[in-house]
Amino acid sequence: MTDTPTAKPGEISSFPKLNIRYRTDPARVAALLPPGINPVDSPFVYLGVYCVPIRNEPEYGVSTKVDAEWNGIVGQYSLGIGIDQEAAIFISAETNGQPKFPCTTRYFRLGDRIEATCTHQGYTFMEFRGTVTGEVEPDGADVEHNEWWTKYSRAIGGGEREWDFPPHVVRVHQVSEPVHIELLDGDLTLRDSPWDPYTELLPCEELVDARLVTSRHKAREISNAGPLDPGAFWPFADTIGGSRWPGERGGPALRP
Repeated sequence: MTDTPTAKPGEISSFPKLNIRYRTDPARVAALLPPGINPVDSPFVYLGVYCVPIRNEPEYGVSTKVDAEWNGIVGQYSLGIGIDQEAAIFISAETNGQPKFPCTTRYFRLGDRIEATCTHQGYTFMEFRGTVTGEVEPDGADVEHNEWWTKYSRAIGGGEREWDFPPHVVRVHQVSEPVHIELLDGDLTLRDSPWDPYTELLPCEELVDARLVTSRHKAREISNAGPLDPGAFWPFADTIGGSRWPGERGGPALRP
């Protein structure tokens, strides 16, 4: 067994991330990507449930990403990061365009049992329950990962198709080394919610895999990766809260 990067049992710096991958309709993925950020031949949704130390205290969160390409580089477009620390939500959006919104996450391990639930605006929109079935020995290779955020600011006063800061792509380049991986057998349940519309916009066709991953992070760089077409992006500017789910004036949009 590979040692985890901590000498203190239970310390949150070594708390594993719950990585869930499910298959959806590729047309649904393409519909959520703003023009310029392109779909790839990978109709998967990636959910990550975690607890990490932020501002010297635990932050519980859930991330939602889909595979996408920008300027010839394949990575993942982030649709939303629900967290339980209000302090990090607004500053993250202001500085880097990180799509954070308030969310209550319950996530724990008891023996080989794993449970996670995520609740936003009174709706428990995601549940996972499973058990550990075995381990995978990491190969020792570094994993390079690119994530795409979008940063923009519409004009003061709300002028139609006017910007104070037109849309740009933010590149998050990370390098990490997985040090402990455990496979899970479980059930993913996505529940109807107007605030977190997985069942409408990214329905689950098949749960592909779920695993617990503890990684040693080696590098992380956030940079401006270039502008998007401001006219083509305009329909994608109105979202639900700080996420990138399409919305109306910050709330859920009426859907057919």
